Amino acid sequence: MPTDYFANDPRTNLERMLAGDLYIADDPEIARMQQRAVRLAARYQAACTEDAAAARTVLAELLDSVGEGVELRPPLYVDYGSNISIGARTFVNYHLTALDVARITIGEDCQIGPNVQLLTPTHPVEPGPRRDKLEAALPITIGDNVWLGGGVIVCPGVTIGDDSVIGAGAVVTKDIPAGVVAVGNPARVVRSV
Repeated sequence: MPTDYFANDPRTNLERMLAGDLYIADDPEIARMQQRAVRLAARYQAACTEDAAAARTVLAELLDSVGEGVELRPPLYVDYGSNISIGARTFVNYHLTALDVARITIGEDCQIGPNVQLLTPTHPVEPGPRRDKLEAALPITIGDNVWLGGGVIVCPGVTIGDDSVIGAGAVVTKDIPAGVVAVGNPARVVRSV
C-alpha cells in the first residue's frame, strides 16, 4: 500500500511545488504549464530562423524576464520558463537546459557556454520516497558578469558570485564566491580574478 505523504496537507501538488516543498508532478496544472513551455520553446527556435524581433517576443512570453540585449541561441530546454530571469546583455550559447522547478536567476553581462545545465530539481536519497516520485527544488542564482564554460552543470541551491568564471565541464555542487575561477568535479576554486 503506497504511503500518503500529504494526508494532512490540503494543497495541490502545484502549490507544494511553488512553495519549494516535496510534491509529485502529477498535477494537471503542472502538465499544462510544462506543455506551454514546450510549445513556446519550439516557437522560439522556429522564429530565430526567420525573424529576430518575433523570436524575442516569444522568448519574453516564455521566460519571467529577459533583459535588454540578451542573446539566447536555441535550442532552449526548460520545465516552465516562467521561473527564469536573464539580465541585460547576457549571451547564452546553444543547448541551454534550465530546469526551473525553482527560480533560476541569471545576472547581467553573463556568458553562458553551450550545453550548460542549470538543474533546480532534487529527489529524495531514500529509495522509498524516490520510488514514489517525490521531488522538490532549490533555486539557482548566477551573479553579474559570470562566465559558465561549455558543459557546466550547476546543481540545485547553488549561488555563483559576481565576476566568477566556471571552467568548461565543471559540476558546481556548492556556492562559489564572487571574483574567482572554479574548475572540476566537484567545482573547486583555483584562483581569484
